[in-house]
Amino acid sequence: MLWVAFALGAALAWGMYGPSLHKGQVALGNPMRALLCVGVAYFLVGVLVPVATLASQGQLNGFTASGTTTATFAGALGALGAVFIIFAFRNGGTPAYVMPLVFGLAPLVNVLVSMITHPPKESPNPLLWVGYVLASVGAGLVLFFKPA
Repeated sequence: MLWVAFALGAALAWGMYGPSLHKGQVALGNPMRALLCVGVAYFLVGVLVPVATLASQGQLNGFTASGTTTATFAGALGALGAVFIIFAFRNGGTPAYVMPLVFGLAPLVNVLVSMITHPPKESPNPLLWVGYVLASVGAGLVLFFKPA
């Protein structure tokens, strides 16, 4: 069950991401400065931590072409998401609108892509589609009734 704590940590970090990024972007005066800071943070956390950890375990070898390509593509998707969020802010979006839209739709996209890349052994329960509708309506309600 330790994975639940890590998942909650990710939700906490990503839940604070949008408002923090927007505040930094406004303070820096140019969204590309904020993106550069995000890139530096990605390097510090996403490169130095695993290099130190892998080195301490003697595991800096064993990379496969397939795994490296797929993981790098996944990282590019994450970074591209940050670019899209920055441009959403730059074009008038605020964290109270942008982030519920992102976090409301991302799980729906995730389930579809997961079912395509890892087809389920059985047909999905029809309640999955009810969940899709409820999640979409929920995201819409959050956006519509957010505090002014």
